[in-house]
Amino acid sequence: MDNQRLLVWAFFGLMGWITYQTWVQDYAPKPVAATTAQVEPLTTNEAEAANPGELPELQAADDEALDVPMPGGEETPVVTAAPTAPSIRVTTDVLDIHISTEGGTLQSASLIAYPVAKDQPNTLVRLLSTDASNLGLIRTGLRTVEEGNKPNYRKRFSAPASSYELGGADELVVTLTQRGDDGVNVEKRFRFTRGNYTIGVEQEVSNGGEGLWRGAEYAQLIRVSKEQERSMFDVDSYSFAGPIVYDGDKSEKLKRGDLMDDGAYDFKSQAGWVGSIQHHFLSAVVPAAATEQSYRVSVRGDRATSSITGQAHSVAPGASRTFTTTLFVGPKLQSQLKEIDGSLTLTVDYGWLTIISNPLFMLLGFVFNYVGNWGVAIILVTLLIKLAFYKLTESSGRSMAKMRNLQPRMKAMQDRYKDDKPALSAAMMELYKREKVNPAAGCLPILIQMPFFLAFYWVLLESVEMRQAPFALWITDLSTKDPYFILPLIMGAAMFMQQKLNPAPADPVQAKVMQIMPIMFTAFFAFFPSGLVLYWVTNTLLSIAQQWKINKVVEQEAKEKKH
Repeated sequence: MDNQRLLVWAFFGLMGWITYQTWVQDYAPKPVAATTAQVEPLTTNEAEAANPGELPELQAADDEALDVPMPGGEETPVVTAAPTAPSIRVTTDVLDIHISTEGGTLQSASLIAYPVAKDQPNTLVRLLSTDASNLGLIRTGLRTVEEGNKPNYRKRFSAPASSYELGGADELVVTLTQRGDDGVNVEKRFRFTRGNYTIGVEQEVSNGGEGLWRGAEYAQLIRVSKEQERSMFDVDSYSFAGPIVYDGDKSEKLKRGDLMDDGAYDFKSQAGWVGSIQHHFLSAVVPAAATEQSYRVSVRGDRATSSITGQAHSVAPGASRTFTTTLFVGPKLQSQLKEIDGSLTLTVDYGWLTIISNPLFMLLGFVFNYVGNWGVAIILVTLLIKLAFYKLTESSGRSMAKMRNLQPRMKAMQDRYKDDKPALSAAMMELYKREKVNPAAGCLPILIQMPFFLAFYWVLLESVEMRQAPFALWITDLSTKDPYFILPLIMGAAMFMQQKLNPAPADPVQAKVMQIMPIMFTAFFAFFPSGLVLYWVTNTLLSIAQQWKINKVVEQEAKEKKH
């Protein structure tokens, strides 16, 4: 079989497989998540008798009671843009946070180093907000079994100042206090660190009363929920946005449609967490390690709520206890995510090619540390990949060069056996065997390139490290398309040059298909991230150089053989 035909079918077959995988990911039915049976809540005494270490499960009524007030009705959440309680502003070198004194809720978070777009440097990415169109809140608090002080998200806290700045310090602790009439006091501490998007939350309960205090920590991550609109002209639109959970064994992205159709997603774990993804950015709540927690994620209207409830603990009169939770509000920087919990790096989803994408990202990061430019890093890593597979592609290149030298003899055979296809095929196979040529070898380079091409695609799409990363000249953002489509045009021209070095298909129809492939690829790549096009251009130019050298060597060998 002609090698060019195999190449064409290999390419379109791979494109069909990718299309099928995308369809399965977006539209295939998902298994129904196991949900907690909706039963009548136990009374306090019944719950303690059944399991003295736990609070009653969060039933539907409890879940709504802890939820955002909805004066506009259940299907249309309304959040007041100007909260009634005063807020505390906390500014670090990377975060601009507003904490409400009502419950100590994180109600606003802007990322100082991350503008929405390069041409809008003063418009920062906001992961938390009280605006209904971009709703994002993180609540932490304590649920109690007995009546008395319940320092939940509705209780008012006090603070010695209305604003805090990290300044030149390495750490900043913001302390909120709430004193109860029953002698039970709560001190809530938010811990910020220089250069870090991690926020430590400590809730210390001091029992100055006469009775036993029993309660458990809880946390809620509330985020706006909308249907995702996808566009082939915007590759960012194919990145998942919504809730993600980790149950101790695996992570799972929870789609809005599944949660609305199947109901709330519930599980228990001693090593879980919940989060909300917004392309390159993440809001997450991670409970203390090795603590049994109950998790629930639900969608109502335009809002997704992820709740975590811990086990009940007792605090005797005169004693105290501290509950700890870790929050993350920022870009998906894998180095910082690993410091909290290694499983948090699963929020950076490289798809089904993770086995290639992860090492590729680490190699890119290693090279970037030396060169300081992600575009240069892509070029150098492409060169390293080319060198790694040089011997494998060299054998393929030699076969292609021999096929090219055999073109006159093959053309003569086609003229001789133009009316006898079986005889032509037999003569061709005999020629291939005699000259030790493998006509299928031409497919090998593209089959090797495609996994790395797709891996580069996901690394560029998902790695925030390359977001708005400049290369040179007009390429100011490697994660978006070339604004002037210059790189795709260079790529198309390079592919055309590459074709000239390879043997032309004998079939006129195949020849025409091959001629239009550079045009098809140019149009196809026009809206891809420029970093991805840079990889393909570099790889193509290196392939041209390699094939040109091989062609010269094979031609020289053929001349020496004749003499």
